[in-house]
Amino acid sequence: MTSSTQLNIDSHSDFLPENKLLLNAVGEGIYGFDLKGNAVFINPAAEQMTGWKSEELLGKNIHNCHHHSHADGTDYPQEECPIYNTLNDGITREISHDVFWRKDGTCFPVHYSSTPVYKEGELIGVVAIFRDITLQKQTEDSLRTALEQVQALSEKLANENHYLQSELADKQGDVSISGQSTIIKQMIQQIKLVANTNSTVLILGENGTGKELVARNLHKLSDRNDKPMVSVNCAAFSPALLESELFGHEKGAFTGATSRRKGRFELANNGTLFLDEIAELSLEAQSKLLRVIQEQEFERVGSSETIKVDIRLIAATHHDLLQRVEQGLFRMDLYYRLNVFPIKVPALRERPSDMSQLVSHIMDDLNKKLGKKLKGVTKSSLKNLTSYSWPGNVRELQNVLERYSILSSGQILQIPKILEQEIETRSPLGATLAEVEAEHIKHTLQQVNWRISGPAGAAQVLGLPPSTLRSRMKKLAIAR
Repeated sequence: MTSSTQLNIDSHSDFLPENKLLLNAVGEGIYGFDLKGNAVFINPAAEQMTGWKSEELLGKNIHNCHHHSHADGTDYPQEECPIYNTLNDGITREISHDVFWRKDGTCFPVHYSSTPVYKEGELIGVVAIFRDITLQKQTEDSLRTALEQVQALSEKLANENHYLQSELADKQGDVSISGQSTIIKQMIQQIKLVANTNSTVLILGENGTGKELVARNLHKLSDRNDKPMVSVNCAAFSPALLESELFGHEKGAFTGATSRRKGRFELANNGTLFLDEIAELSLEAQSKLLRVIQEQEFERVGSSETIKVDIRLIAATHHDLLQRVEQGLFRMDLYYRLNVFPIKVPALRERPSDMSQLVSHIMDDLNKKLGKKLKGVTKSSLKNLTSYSWPGNVRELQNVLERYSILSSGQILQIPKILEQEIETRSPLGATLAEVEAEHIKHTLQQVNWRISGPAGAAQVLGLPPSTLRSRMKKLAIAR
């Protein structure tokens, strides 16, 4: 029965007799006040809710009886009371955060409106209509508590899910490193030396060489292997979103932040955090990352609360970080913090003797993925694969083998020597490396109808992340 409009009366009394019958019958509490703020009307519902009888309050200042204090007991001056403010300015108000005090000294939450009463265009008083919202508040509190519990459980499950995925990958052999070449054996030895320490590791290598594979082996061999390994591709997020992704955010921290969210640092607590493509971090993000590495603490976006973490940091990049330092694109102090124990992952062209073992391992995985019973490749195919330079490294090899596995109807793959020939045909003698790369990317895009990401997209064919391919296309001015 709350009203947002003024009330007009024609009688000298505040309420007509016929109106009193109606107001006495409603379930909401109703008070009528004269211009001095004294009670001139009180209905039975108001008496029942407050415990005050009408004869005890009529002609008196009701604010001093049941609106004198806030819920926490602090003083509630009459000049701040919305009901009495309506008496002064004639503006209707609706309030949902106050309490009324009962005669027995207890209070209850109320929703009420204060509406001006006019007679012949002149303000003569105010009507306050209120209802007890105790049940509503209890429901809201219960719902809020339940939502907090659900959020906490959701975050816990997300943590456990990430950990279980890592464990599943380990058991499936996805983190194994194939190869018996000297350069691979040396890299594996480095992994074993540093794995069971808390030292920061910087993994260097071209795109597609398997830097994340090295990171997973470092985690698997460490004493943190029963905790999660959380991965972040720094190139996949804008600078604004990356900060939230790394450090988390509070509800309302920015547009779209509808709930609190833990960042990757918090999810990786007591485990391992792998930052791939770390050279793509903005200078501002680099500064914040440096602080976390130094102090092992941070704040969520939109919060001043400091969160302490215990993480083992592994970073990776295909860039020359020292060169980026010289170009002013990467902080020198962060570079030295990361470059504690560098591990170089060799390009596929640097270890041709591993081709046979790599092909065998990849085809075992393809049999599981594609539901086939492939047994291998022909000798001439292995020779063709070994003689190719593989600019996309192992990832490109995986894509080539998958493509021919899908096309093949037999159990032995026949892979022609076409890859190098295609590039040589399209690239004239004397062309720069950038020109050759641009021509190769353009040709690949044409072959897949300029599809960049997704299955059979150019990024997959070239063995590159879609974000990296788009960056190379922009740099090389490649457009459809």
